[in-house]
Amino acid sequence: MASTKVKAIVIGNTKLKEKDMLINLFTLEKGKMTVTMRGVRGDKAKLKSAKEIFCFGDFIVEEGKTNIVTAVDIIDNFYEISKNIERYYEGCAILDIVSKIATESNPQLFVEVIKSLKTLCYDNPKKYYVIDKFLLSVFNAMGYGFLNDKCSSCGSNLEIKYMNYEVGEIVCPACHNSLCEKISDACFSAMRLLDKTDYEKLSTVKLGGMGEIQAFNLLNKNYQFRTGYSCNMI
Repeated sequence: MASTKVKAIVIGNTKLKEKDMLINLFTLEKGKMTVTMRGVRGDKAKLKSAKEIFCFGDFIVEEGKTNIVTAVDIIDNFYEISKNIERYYEGCAILDIVSKIATESNPQLFVEVIKSLKTLCYDNPKKYYVIDKFLLSVFNAMGYGFLNDKCSSCGSNLEIKYMNYEVGEIVCPACHNSLCEKISDACFSAMRLLDKTDYEKLSTVKLGGMGEIQAFNLLNKNYQFRTGYSCNMI
């Protein structure tokens, strides 16, 4: 079997017989990858910490009919995320998005995931800020950047804005239809500010008017229309 080294983050895991686990990785080099980690559920297992979600490191994989992890050099396990329930759910939502939309190698998405988890772990962003920014980055990468000042349909200035979920763009009142939803000024301002702010500076951002929550609801609905999946945030 060929031995491969991949930089990866654990995005999911499932128990197998005895003390083995099936691990879902999102790798920099190959996109999503399913591997087996043997004996990692044992108390004295050398790799037991590498089986947990959020674990980020260099994984050595023996590729074959079954991909077996033989060694892991852990870079970060983002442990502090699990100590805050709101950040934990936000981090899990990000991993779930990756598990749904990632297939082949996507370095840009990989970097976004690591940056978002670092912010959740080591900074102090308000709830929804990181997941909102992450969803905006996903849409931008998919070609659905929509934070414009003009209607995507007729080109008129946007004093009143509607999100057209059918096409994933913002339109004016004259161009809106039954699949559109009005966007509040607070929501639009929140999305634009979060989109332009680097992850490491999100903890300095202060939004008002519940814009971040409205933004999440809108972005989640857009995510559903674009992918068929829902972004779960408890």
